[in-house]
Amino acid sequence: MPTFNQFVKISRSVKCHMCNVKVLNKCPQKKGVVIKVRIVKPKKPNSAQRKIVKVKLFNRFILAYVPGQGHNLKPFSEVLVSGGRANDLPGVRLSLVRGKFDFSYHERIDRVHKKSKYGCPGNSKWR
Repeated sequence: MPTFNQFVKISRSVKCHMCNVKVLNKCPQKKGVVIKVRIVKPKKPNSAQRKIVKVKLFNRFILAYVPGQGHNLKPFSEVLVSGGRANDLPGVRLSLVRGKFDFSYHERIDRVHKKSKYGCPGNSKWR
C-alpha cells in the first residue's frame, strides 16, 4: 500500500502519449531541410540499397529513412520528420512522411495496400 507522499509524487491522472524520440523534443513531427541524399547498405544478413537523407532540424543534424519506392528529394527540400526507425540501418531512428511539403507521395509503382502509411490518396472507385 503506497503512502500519502507516494500518491502525491506520482499522480494517478491520465497519462498523455508523447513521442519517445529525443531529437523531436516531445513533438510528434518536426519540419526539416534536406542537406544530403545518400544510399547505404543495411547490416547483415540483409542486402539492399536503402535511401537515407541528412536533415537539418531546428538546431541539429539527423539521419532519416526515406520510405517507399522512389523519391524526388534534393538538397534544400523541406520534409516532415517523424519517429520510426529503420531496423537494419544503425543510427537511423527517424523516417520521413510522404506527401507533405516537398516530398511527394508518387511512387514508381502504384500502391494497392498500405496507402495511408505513405500518404497516398484513396482509390476513387472504392469511395
